Amino acid sequence: MRTAISAALLLMIAIQPRVGEPLKFLRAIELRGVEGRMDHMAVDPGGDKLFIAALANNTVEVVDTKAGTHLKSLSGFREPTGIASVRDARSIAVANGQGTGVRAIDAADYRPIKEISIGDDADNVRYDIGAKTLYVGYGGGALAAVRPADGVVSGRATLAGHPESFQLESSGPRIFVNVPTAGHIAVVDRIAMKVTATWPVTGAAANFPMALDEAGHRLFVGCRKPAKVLIYDTSTGKEVGASAIVGDTDDLFYDSARKRVYVSGGDGFIDVLDARDAAALKPVARIPTAAGARTSLFVPDQSRFYVAVPHRGSQRAEIRAYEVRD
Repeated sequence: MRTAISAALLLMIAIQPRVGEPLKFLRAIELRGVEGRMDHMAVDPGGDKLFIAALANNTVEVVDTKAGTHLKSLSGFREPTGIASVRDARSIAVANGQGTGVRAIDAADYRPIKEISIGDDADNVRYDIGAKTLYVGYGGGALAAVRPADGVVSGRATLAGHPESFQLESSGPRIFVNVPTAGHIAVVDRIAMKVTATWPVTGAAANFPMALDEAGHRLFVGCRKPAKVLIYDTSTGKEVGASAIVGDTDDLFYDSARKRVYVSGGDGFIDVLDARDAAALKPVARIPTAAGARTSLFVPDQSRFYVAVPHRGSQRAEIRAYEVRD
């Protein structure tokens, strides 16, 4: 018992930020029985539940964000990857890496609503509430537009390789898509569903996560080789700055209220960067997490940041919740 308590105290000390740091550790929520890699996350329309795509476990895990408890493990998925909240329909859309598409489930009682056939290797998912359209990256190189209400695929854009993270412009029709195997960012017109431009990624390679500062006309692109965030001017499509980051990143977020960028990486850290300079990022904090904890979720309305920690050796599978501080 003494050893267990000592280990718990050491963990608390390791992950608790110093005074003045931007993320305050709140709690760790154990995901009992979850093995292997976890992928992306989403909160339900009310913000009370966190849904986690436990890819290697073939499940979607549900956590109560207020009580800090693990509510349920949902089975029947095949390598769940991307996940999005369809807020107006009070449902959750889950992309499956194996199979042919997306499963929609009820956010309240978890019952399956419909299966949407798109294509193999479905990955990242985004929902445009204004257009009531779900966008899904999939296959060897495509982006599908889907009407969640009836499951109809209303359009497809062909890409030069498998799409990773992408971001929707709210004041215009553009979608910015990371295509790492092609070494570029594809710009898709989501009305015509066609690529209108490609921006070369030359400052680094393996461009996976992405975040958009639409008001500041900046696109933040996370790369793994080497570990950098590249800043692109969305008016010109040119790289204007870069910053070193944690290795093996898979999620990156822009905090418009605080002018910060948050990056999680499998090397075991969260990097917090000051983004007030238009063409530069300044390191603010590097917060220890755990090996393999490369996926995360920033929820602006809650001022919360969640990190998925996989089971490795003595490290249990869990979600770590942080309060985002000014």
